[in-house]
Amino acid sequence: MKSKIAGIVFILGSLYYMIAEAISVFAFNDTVINSYLFHTISELGIPGLNSPLFYLMNSAFIAIGLTLLFANFYKFKNFIIKDKTIFYILTLITSIGVIIVALIHGGNPLTASYHSLGAVMAILGGNVLLILISRVMDKFETYQKISLILGIIGLMAFGVMFFNMGSIYMPIFERLSVYTLILWSFISGVCLLKNSSIE
Repeated sequence: MKSKIAGIVFILGSLYYMIAEAISVFAFNDTVINSYLFHTISELGIPGLNSPLFYLMNSAFIAIGLTLLFANFYKFKNFIIKDKTIFYILTLITSIGVIIVALIHGGNPLTASYHSLGAVMAILGGNVLLILISRVMDKFETYQKISLILGIIGLMAFGVMFFNMGSIYMPIFERLSVYTLILWSFISGVCLLKNSSIE
């Protein structure tokens, strides 16, 4: 039963994030293509005329943070056979980081540094978490390989983004580094439902 509950939470959390972002993009003060390519996810969460549905985007940040926190601590932890303390720490860092991004908006000189800190915690912490998970599980080789690949892609995208903050294409790499965690959450949910007999 715990696997089913955690799996459903993972799937709903990841789908809510993607749908909420898509709706926020459609409402953003630019074309859909430009919004995805040239505007960061953080911009969607800044209150103002440019993003009238900022509250929806921020709710998605909170939702994915709580999804990861709940599912990992409620059930996923049982599949971790070593370095469980590091697993817990990275889960907390990632979840708290995403929630900070939601509660402290970018674009304000007084709070931008805190928002950036939250983003680094979420993106860097999340992708390192995926790589850790690929090394500390047992009997799930295909799933572990997928986690490793996603984590590496996410870290590479984060690196490109970090060293090209002034590039107009930076938002593409920001999204890529975030979507690895969202995709992992969805895949994890599906795997938990398929293996719900393992308690």
